[in-house]
Amino acid sequence: MRLIELLAPAKTADIGIEAIRHGADAVYIGATSHGARAAASNSVEDIERLVAFAHLYKAKVYVTVNTLVFEEEMQQVEQLIWKLHDIHVDALIVQDLRLLSLNLPPIPLHASTQMDNRTVEKVELLSTLGFRQVVLARELRIDEIADIHRECPDTKLEVFVHGALCVCLSGRCNASEALFGRSANRGECAQVCRMAFDLLADGKTVMKDKHLLSVKDNCQIDHLEDLLMAGASSLKIEGRLKDADYVKNVTAAYSEALDKVIAKHPKEFCRASSGHVSLKFKPDVRKSFNRGFVRDVSQPDANIDTPKSLGEPVTRDTVLHNGDGLCYIERGKLVGFRVNNAEAFRAVKGVQYYRNQDIEWDKTLNKPSAERKIAVTIDVYEDHISMTDEDGLTASVNIPETFELARTHQKENIERQLSKLGDTIFEAQQVNIHLAKNYFIPSSMLSQWRRELSDALTAERRKFYPLERQAHIPVSIEVEKPYELTHDPATPVMISKYCIRRQLRDPLCPRRHLPHNGESHSECLSLEHSPQGLPPHHGGGLGRGSISLKLANGATFRLDFDCKNCLMKLYLQ
Repeated sequence: MRLIELLAPAKTADIGIEAIRHGADAVYIGATSHGARAAASNSVEDIERLVAFAHLYKAKVYVTVNTLVFEEEMQQVEQLIWKLHDIHVDALIVQDLRLLSLNLPPIPLHASTQMDNRTVEKVELLSTLGFRQVVLARELRIDEIADIHRECPDTKLEVFVHGALCVCLSGRCNASEALFGRSANRGECAQVCRMAFDLLADGKTVMKDKHLLSVKDNCQIDHLEDLLMAGASSLKIEGRLKDADYVKNVTAAYSEALDKVIAKHPKEFCRASSGHVSLKFKPDVRKSFNRGFVRDVSQPDANIDTPKSLGEPVTRDTVLHNGDGLCYIERGKLVGFRVNNAEAFRAVKGVQYYRNQDIEWDKTLNKPSAERKIAVTIDVYEDHISMTDEDGLTASVNIPETFELARTHQKENIERQLSKLGDTIFEAQQVNIHLAKNYFIPSSMLSQWRRELSDALTAERRKFYPLERQAHIPVSIEVEKPYELTHDPATPVMISKYCIRRQLRDPLCPRRHLPHNGESHSECLSLEHSPQGLPPHHGGGLGRGSISLKLANGATFRLDFDCKNCLMKLYLQ
């Protein structure tokens, strides 16, 4: 049976705690430095607090040390890793293979997607180097994941299932560094891909001010079964810069979907952590930040009109509230407004509206919105009471005295008092009374035993948490000098599975007829019917000449198309 984890992002320790409450089996979080999201750093003390909470549920905490590390920083990173080991972090997610040359503590290592893990050979190499879990490239197809699992069955495969998609192959984007000296591989991405570009063909402008590299978001909630059958063990939600409401909603939605899949395959899969989640809302991934969702992650499409959140489509059944935020596309631009009077609002015929802020939804998620409880069975004997949790751990309290016989039946009162576990992590599934006689036991005594049992079983869960450890022997790995140190003009600043020719259905693209995912935005139009009514170029296509993208600051990227491998490369001119 394969253990399956839902892995959620944590911008802060408190958000990580909410992720676990809402169904995550593991969370990933950045430490004080060298995480791929520099704006989401956390102190070792805060991470320790998250670890203490997570381990009560057998949930894991992974810390990202997934940037390139320069030589003068190695000692600092080694010291940080030892501190993380000492607070019982479950694993590190790393990018730079040179970290293997350090004196590392016995902590498991996961290979970041920033290593560009797309092939069987790469995963085999990483497994040989001691990596327990490999974060696969976002753009892999189901059959490619299955091939890797078949050849590397002992390596856990982590797959992104939701959130932002990078337009570039992971770890292969140098655009931010090339333009602004802010390396995406050092946690400082300037998100060049979300900026507006002019599209030029043979030096002539054919589209202006469009977000031509801003791909839509990932959403695999309907394909979890396929991913598990292909070999995925860890289902990862992107979003270490996202706030609590996003993490609560998306984690809860995927947790519910995952439970349904596992219920269909109880002999093949089970959840990696303990506890049952009770929600106070109905999760819906469309209500959280999204740019629309891609049809196929291996050939992603873009929303060239806007990089901002669209939210959920408004239909006739949508109930609007005063204060809701709505938006729509007009002449190729996103227009947004507030609904001041929901009852009086009338939609303009032919306009597709989206709600990107549901005011009532926000109020719900700003309050406690989930509880997670571990099921226990309580047994009452003549000389002791025991509490056993769903993982088989037991705590007991001795009964030091003999009680008088009661005049009325005591069973219901004993069950009721011992079941009052509301302020603990436990929930009484069953109370079994094995007393030979009908004793009178004061409610105050029962309450005291209940508290003692809860405290003792909590201590047992901390004591017997299955912390994995892995010894490392220092090994030197030769790697190429990173672009950050060379700025080699011959190196592409982007390599992408996304293609502008395919996106715009250019006649020269062999995949131009692939259907889009049904969203009625102008990015689905060919150049003959461009959103701004621009004149067609070379008979409605981009032609065979030079194609480039130009930013407002004048920076220009030359595009090179590798149609055989369905790749697009960008070079800074």
